[in-house]
Amino acid sequence: MSENLTGGALIGPSAQLPAEPPPPSKWHDTFLRITQGNAIISVLAVVLALLVGGVMIAFTDEDVQTASGYFFARPFDTISAVWNAVSGAYIALFQGSIYNFGAPTFERGIRPLTETLTFATPLIAAGLGVSLAFRIGMFNIGGRGQMLMASAAAGWVAFSLDLPFGIHLAVALLAGLAAGAIWAGIAGALKAWTGAHEVIVTIMLNYVAFYLLSFMLRTPGLLQAPGSSNPKTPPMKETAVLPDLLGPQYNLHFGFVLVILATVLVWWILSRSSLGFKFRAVGENPNAARVAGINVKNMYIYGMLIAGALIGLAGVNQVLGTITTGFSSDIDAGIGFDAITVALLGRSTPWGTFAAGILFGAFKAGGFAMQAAEQIPIEIVAVVQALIVLFIAAPPLVRTIFGLPSPERDQKRQRKARAKQLQAEARTVVK
Repeated sequence: MSENLTGGALIGPSAQLPAEPPPPSKWHDTFLRITQGNAIISVLAVVLALLVGGVMIAFTDEDVQTASGYFFARPFDTISAVWNAVSGAYIALFQGSIYNFGAPTFERGIRPLTETLTFATPLIAAGLGVSLAFRIGMFNIGGRGQMLMASAAAGWVAFSLDLPFGIHLAVALLAGLAAGAIWAGIAGALKAWTGAHEVIVTIMLNYVAFYLLSFMLRTPGLLQAPGSSNPKTPPMKETAVLPDLLGPQYNLHFGFVLVILATVLVWWILSRSSLGFKFRAVGENPNAARVAGINVKNMYIYGMLIAGALIGLAGVNQVLGTITTGFSSDIDAGIGFDAITVALLGRSTPWGTFAAGILFGAFKAGGFAMQAAEQIPIEIVAVVQALIVLFIAAPPLVRTIFGLPSPERDQKRQRKARAKQLQAEARTVVK
């Protein structure tokens, strides 16, 4: 045997290196991909929020409070009251958002599902706008202002112009998209040209849009209905209203088809286009993107223009699809801020945002049913939505509660195992 530089003998030809550990099985690898992915965290965040919501429902229920007064004498009464309160609330939530099993006909039974999709339509559109901005590394919380400006533009075209059916709707739609894009583009341009933080700019633009719309609603000749002193617009003309999808007995309109097309478009932009690649590169590391030759300033402007147009689509849906009898300054209905929650739950992906929008639409539709059938405070639904965001923002907490493996821990374990293997090889080789 030959000697190494330290005087140790090198391994002989008959010696064997330690066997490498067997690779993980296909099922183990699949399990790790599922439990360490973002989708499972979103699902479990919803489950945890519903569990906490159930606790709040039980504590606020009068029967539970009464039965808990003699808990030690008859504990099963309290348990039964808790079960009845929580199960009744969530059954009402399901029947108010998915399918009403007590309806006399199938057409009446699926009405809750159509209401869910109707509520979800503007949430999906606005959520896509927020998600797209997230992918560029921008926090767009100006959804309210962008919706208000889009509503004002689309509404003015819808009630003031006389155009043929189809053309009138298209012009009103384009006016709303353009107004939302321009309003968001202001924030993008200020970010690109002056370095102004988009959070501050969009917050201020929300106030500007609200007070500007309030002024126009109180000014004859702009948005205020002729001959009225109320800050409200005239009704939209029928030629500019989004057509019904399933007939006049349902509120679901063509806007839902538009948000499906918008979701496909955003998916294509982010996944299949060079513009989407530049968006993602800027969002990951703007300095590296700049070195690679990408015009970061232009990406900020283009991204906010597209995001504003998507949020503008939400405003158009409110004006031309839901509230066609005229609108006031509360037309946004909090959707601009709810869109941030939808985008976070959807992990800033197009189809994740689509699914999250439907979920929150179900919460809105079912929340009213819970309140009517079980006298559950509607604020509990809002608390559940806030808890979803809280749990999504704390993945380690969710993994700890459900005992899921941590990606960092698994990677550290693999590095330690590899280090031990290399040390064993080195001890065998150098003796």
